[in-house]
Amino acid sequence: MTPAYPQIRDLVLIGGGHAHALVLRMWGMDPLPGTRLTVINPDPVAPYTGMLPGLIAGHYRRDELMIDLVRLARFAGARVILDRATGIDREARLIHLAGRPPLPYDLAAIDVGITSDLPSLPGALEHAVAAKPLGRYAEAWQAFVAAPPAKPRVVILGAGLGGVELALASAHRLRGRDAVVTLLDQAAEFLPALSGKARGVLQARLQAAGVVLRLGVRVVAIGRDSVRLEGGEEVASDFTLTATGARPHGWLAETGLRQEGGFLLTDTTLRTSDPSIFASGDCAGIEGDPRPKAGVFAVRAAKVLHKNLRAALAGKPLQAFRPQSDYLKLISLGAQAAVAEKWGLVAHGPRWWRLKDRIDRKFMAKFEDYPAMAARAVPAAATAGLAEHLAGRPLCGGCGAKLGPGVLSQALGAVPAPVRAEVLSGPGDDAAVLAAGAGVQVLTTDHLRAFCHDPRLMARLTAIHALGDVWAMGAAPQVALAQVTLPALGPKLQARMLAEVMEEAASVFRAAGADVVGGHSTEGAELTVGFTVTGLADRPIGKGGAQVGDALVLTKPLGSGTILAAEMALSRVSGLLLGEVWAACIAQMSVAQGSASAILAPVARAMTDVTGFGLAGHLLEMLEASGVAARLRLADVPVIPGAVELAAAGVGSSLQPANLAAVSWRMDAPQDGRVALLTDPQTCGGLLASVPADQAAALVARLREAGHQAAVIGEIVAGEPRLTVV
Repeated sequence: MTPAYPQIRDLVLIGGGHAHALVLRMWGMDPLPGTRLTVINPDPVAPYTGMLPGLIAGHYRRDELMIDLVRLARFAGARVILDRATGIDREARLIHLAGRPPLPYDLAAIDVGITSDLPSLPGALEHAVAAKPLGRYAEAWQAFVAAPPAKPRVVILGAGLGGVELALASAHRLRGRDAVVTLLDQAAEFLPALSGKARGVLQARLQAAGVVLRLGVRVVAIGRDSVRLEGGEEVASDFTLTATGARPHGWLAETGLRQEGGFLLTDTTLRTSDPSIFASGDCAGIEGDPRPKAGVFAVRAAKVLHKNLRAALAGKPLQAFRPQSDYLKLISLGAQAAVAEKWGLVAHGPRWWRLKDRIDRKFMAKFEDYPAMAARAVPAAATAGLAEHLAGRPLCGGCGAKLGPGVLSQALGAVPAPVRAEVLSGPGDDAAVLAAGAGVQVLTTDHLRAFCHDPRLMARLTAIHALGDVWAMGAAPQVALAQVTLPALGPKLQARMLAEVMEEAASVFRAAGADVVGGHSTEGAELTVGFTVTGLADRPIGKGGAQVGDALVLTKPLGSGTILAAEMALSRVSGLLLGEVWAACIAQMSVAQGSASAILAPVARAMTDVTGFGLAGHLLEMLEASGVAARLRLADVPVIPGAVELAAAGVGSSLQPANLAAVSWRMDAPQDGRVALLTDPQTCGGLLASVPADQAAALVARLREAGHQAAVIGEIVAGEPRLTVV
């Protein structure tokens, strides 16, 4: 969605912790005009810590405790960058990232949580799993319990409150399997911060669950299947977990911000020693007012953090955050029971689990269904048919925003045939072909309407997409011209956005062997990036030339149009984390096809790239140009994970109905939900090649070795141009 006002300042949220998740939700409800919001997080989803013991015990599914940051960022109108912060240059106001160039900021906030790994303990990084960050632990545990050994042995380092909860949860999940769960800690005293009654309840529950509690022991090394204690004793372990307490991320110490023990210190307004940087959650604490590392404080701080970020951007006074002196501790007991403690009062049993479950589910409900935006109203006096037109699917970005094949063919019918002798091929193929010395030059152009708020990502994907036509012709990229339309921005953000676009584009084209030699920029309603690209070839490969008996090879899975449409529409499908599906889709789209072209071009008889008209549409273009038919095996067509489920839920690109209408009368297909993906418009799609059948298997093997998810999906058969799907 295009902002109603020009954006003039950058607010960057570093980390997707609980406080930042709530800030994003509140921002989506009431964005501050003039601010561009960005959230940086390594993963597309962030776990809610309160429900982790329930997941380990088997009471929750993984998707029930994951906050989908991609969906949340879309609701907030924020740019999401899936990367890890590694440092901050406060003088230049740049955030350094692990996988991309530094990101400028005007105001920043840090909520990166903590870690419980033990990098200095021999073998810990190789053979143990850290309880934090929680996402990786949850994945490792799910894999372990899916195929556990006959008598599972679990060792947990750290008998703090978190370690106790996870030990009880592990024992509950592995009950009936003759499992041994061992809880180790250097401390001689058990949970000294709790009341004696609460400690007694937990010790009794550990004993009843068969958990071996050993205090006053020191671990000196972790092996593949054991933990070594000081003195040489070995404790057998099939799954070793480190839950030894809070350890700050190392890069925070290098920021120069005031801190204590590696944790950032803030004033009561949650602002650090640098007025342009705020901090909250477990990675920070209020100076002179220490609190335990508990998610409850991050949740309570979110409202004040949101107000103060807005106030700092608007030049208004900040307000203080005053955390409560004590809070209700609800400690999971493995089974659906819990201990409750506050102000020294203790109770336990199933009712306290039910209370904890209600509190946790109420928190997660904030991130399930977001308030719907007001639909575009149709005035009482309007042209007949306007309401029906607006009731269709919202306009997609990427290749989903292309004109439909029917509209395009009608328009191109009026274009006269080329008359210049050097124009060997014009409209109808992937690129125009011009005579150039002993060989040929191919020429193509493409642009994409932005489908996300990240200009660097849009530039990378648009460059890969535009190069697709050159690679489909078997040509080597030569030069590119850029066409960039920027949304309304202040001069500073204009310079930042254009620099990101051109820098990333130049990187992609240079990797492909081409140079960016110029272009044109303008201001418009929204970000649109395009490139005109030339390439050189000795033998251009067109859509015609497929022969009966050839195998059809596809180099990328389908589904990008459906997934991009789902992300733009904030779609939800039970059991599916849209952010993870979207991230996997972006990863596939980011795979350039230069090496695939180099492998296929020497033997391909016909080749095209699969883009806006979908696999069926582009394959039928090949069949028409070659005068043959094709049989497609639906089970062999690779699909991006999650695309089938989204399509079955009725999600689809705004271009898909037009694509279906253009091919349905020439396609025989079974009643199968996967068929809809054959007309799904692809952005940065793969190559589709007709190759000699006896070489297909070897070509696919080479393509897979080169990193392409390639497959033989069908064959060319005799007949009028028609597609049969089996």
